[in-house]
Parts: sequence; C-alpha cells; structure tokens
Amino acid sequence: MKICAVDIKNNEAIVVLASMDQGMMAVHDCRVTAVSLKVEHDAQTLAEFQKSFAKLMQDYQIENVVIRERMGKGKFAASGLSFKLEAAIQLIEGLNIDVLTAQQAKESLKRTPFQMKAKDVGLRQFQEEAFKTAFAFLNMR
Repeated sequence: MKICAVDIKNNEAIVVLASMDQGMMAVHDCRVTAVSLKVEHDAQTLAEFQKSFAKLMQDYQIENVVIRERMGKGKFAASGLSFKLEAAIQLIEGLNIDVLTAQQAKESLKRTPFQMKAKDVGLRQFQEEAFKTAFAFLNMR
C-alpha cells in the first residue's frame, strides 16, 4: 500500500509518498514536495488547492492519505488556515483519509524506533515531520 503522508504548515501541505514492503519502508519520488495555497484564502483558491492535491494523488495512484494532527489550542496551536487545508483534503472523493494523532505516532514510534532522517533518504529537511508520520503510520499496520 502506497500512502501520502501530509504535514500541514501555514499555507501548504508538505507531502511524502511512501510504502511498506516486507517490513521495509520505501520512499517514492514525487514531482513536488508540497502543495501550496495561493496568497488569497477565498473559496476559489481553496478549490484550486483541493484540485491540485487531488490531481497529485491521482497521478501517483494514491488512495490513502495520512495527515499529521495539529494542535488546536495552546502554545503550539496551528493556524486556522491549516484546518481549512485539512478539510479541503478530507473532502476529496475517492481518498481514504486518516489523521494520525500525536499519541498514535508516539506509540508506534515507541514500538518501532525511528532511526533515519529525511535527508538520509533524499528528502528535504522540511519534510521530516511528514516522513515521521509516514513511518509511524506504516508501522501501525
């Protein structure tokens, strides 16, 4: 099963395509590292973001998307815009969406410790959280 792990930051969905085969995680090439929302945050730009994300999933034949949960309150609370992006992704027809909570990720990484860095597999530093999300989710199965 190939998944798309997503870490939403500000106005972009940072993506990592990955799969698990016989206990080994594989990271797949992708033409983009993130799908961004344009400066304006109106309904039309959200629809364009949603269409771009859906097209990316279609092109890479991804049916399962895992979104890293963001905090709604407190010191590390995510922006309201990030929740709009998550909703836009969740409303794409034909995709199975999972939201990986911090607790689920912690438990998965406790059972199977994470020993690589994103740059070790050819990813960019800012993709680290999406990479960890993919690893934690794939090791839950």
